[in-house]
Amino acid sequence: MDPRYHVADTSEIITPALLIFREQLEANLRHMVQIAGGPERLRPHCKTHKMSQVISLELQLGITKHKCATLAEAEMQADAGVRDIFLAYNIVGPNIRRVVAFCQRYPDVRLAVTADHSAPLAALGQATSAAGVSVDVLLDVDTGQHRTGITVGPAARTLYEQICKTPGVRPGGFHVYDGHQHQKSLDERRVAVLAEFRKVQAFRDELVAAGMPVPRMVCGGTASFPIYAEIADPTIEFSPGTCILNDAGYSEAFPDLEFRPAALMLTRVISRPTPDRVTFDLGYKAVASDPPAGKRVSMVGIDDAEQVLQNEEHLVIKTSHAAEFEPGDDAYALPRHICPTSALHKEAFVIVDGKLAERWPVASRDRWLTL
Repeated sequence: MDPRYHVADTSEIITPALLIFREQLEANLRHMVQIAGGPERLRPHCKTHKMSQVISLELQLGITKHKCATLAEAEMQADAGVRDIFLAYNIVGPNIRRVVAFCQRYPDVRLAVTADHSAPLAALGQATSAAGVSVDVLLDVDTGQHRTGITVGPAARTLYEQICKTPGVRPGGFHVYDGHQHQKSLDERRVAVLAEFRKVQAFRDELVAAGMPVPRMVCGGTASFPIYAEIADPTIEFSPGTCILNDAGYSEAFPDLEFRPAALMLTRVISRPTPDRVTFDLGYKAVASDPPAGKRVSMVGIDDAEQVLQNEEHLVIKTSHAAEFEPGDDAYALPRHICPTSALHKEAFVIVDGKLAERWPVASRDRWLTL
């Protein structure tokens, strides 16, 4: 066990538990700022941690611009003191009135959202205008993931013109997410990212030449933000998220990033059903189940652990070291995907200098808080 992840006394920690190692979390935040060249171009995503205490640490580092994916996360950020929030989500249905309510509750917060279709944009503008509030709207640009967004071209220009002309909204620029770029080689990833971004830059220049303001381009995520950091364009903001806590999946997929895990799962042995099997209290209600079965965690210090079964409350591994475990023994696991994992926990147990120091609520794990 790496001594940086040592916990002297776990007797007050109910398992399965999400542990946050504060020293490593702060080191990851400092490394993020270092890659960015300073805090002013960063707009980190809170979807990985969903905790106001992490937001406070970022604010202390001078990171004033923040990104989120739900109105609950936006509310958490505003309550933590953020005054520039980008809700990177297309606003439809009841979320339109919730955006209006947010603007009314937090009149000193500059809120931005995304759009990729004319009808919800018109409905949003009508609602904000009628309420006497306004929001920034960023054009959601599709760079190849085909999840949301609109590809650059005539239709995108028409939609951005609508953003510029719609009362109740302000043209906020572009949202340029490229989460489909998973090349393990940084050089190959850079080529792929820049090939799409050059199209976006040309489109931006076209709109600006036509008199339409494009004040910012919020680009990339954890895997690509170091690439955008190399570009000398003051309108670029980048929004890493996963690297703040990091996980086994990103460490394996992107070794160039050099972030260390700041979150581990504490679990306990509850059974030894066969001579070569150990059962832990780490089911898929406690750790993200979107990775394939058998690859959802890495068991720390059990080099031959084969995950043979996982249910809601159980994780069964097969190992030649099974005889070394007794019911009640502690073990640690590194999640493969930390973002959905954190949302499964009401609180995180914060470890400082090897001791349990605090408990941080995972405040915005729900879809709504009060709005």
